[in-house]
Amino acid sequence: MWSFRAWRRQRILARHPISAASWAEVLQRLPLLDGLEENELQRLQERSVLFLHGKHLTTLPGVELDATGRLLLAVQAELPLLQLAELDWYQGFHEIVLYPDDFLSPQRHRDASGVVHEWDAAHSGEAWQQGPVILAWPGVQASGQWDGYNLVIHELAHKLDMLGGDANGLPPLHRDMRIGDWASAMQSAFDQLNGQLDADPDAQTAIDPYAAENPAEFFAVTSEYFFSAPDLLAEAFPAVYTQLKLFYRQDPLARLQQLQANNPDYRVTPETA
Repeated sequence: MWSFRAWRRQRILARHPISAASWAEVLQRLPLLDGLEENELQRLQERSVLFLHGKHLTTLPGVELDATGRLLLAVQAELPLLQLAELDWYQGFHEIVLYPDDFLSPQRHRDASGVVHEWDAAHSGEAWQQGPVILAWPGVQASGQWDGYNLVIHELAHKLDMLGGDANGLPPLHRDMRIGDWASAMQSAFDQLNGQLDADPDAQTAIDPYAAENPAEFFAVTSEYFFSAPDLLAEAFPAVYTQLKLFYRQDPLARLQQLQANNPDYRVTPETA
């Protein structure tokens, strides 16, 4: 049966082909794609083209963005959705703003006694409810390794979280997932991380201590680690890894372990050694 949606999809792909050279460079610069099957890489490429067609990338002075750079960003944005149905997961925003460096963002917090505190903080990324995603271009360029850092996945995880309203660490779960299981795994790990930092604010935590800020940041940071340091996340918080595996329908740890089994020296870094 003829489908307008399928016809439009194929038309976009046909009008925006990716050169073999650009795709090869993206694969070389993003080790966290290593081990994906050819059909998965093809799907990722197609979804990245559709992502770039649907989102406007606004660059501020100082950001030089070529076709390969655009693809580098889009591929990382689409990796978390690779095994999910095309259901417009990134709805609610149409623009990504790229800064040449970290930027100051006004912050506001009301403490337990009701006092409101306001200050400016340097950020490398932000995701606004019903608004754009803001990324520091150096952070995008530094993402894509097996080192626990991925600015693009972090900020886009916030957008998934916001599908149900305000970011609270609970994205819309699949029908075969239980909210109770999700809440138990996330809350237990969140409390454990906060307890460690309460005892020693300078503690060397298993994952970025920024995850202890609030449940929304915990989901974003653990999503980062799920794709870019799955071994660290699974070791520190196995129940969290299991829930993210169910949510994203992927198993990056198994892929990384297979890569390391084939080559024991594969991508060993100080963070994952």
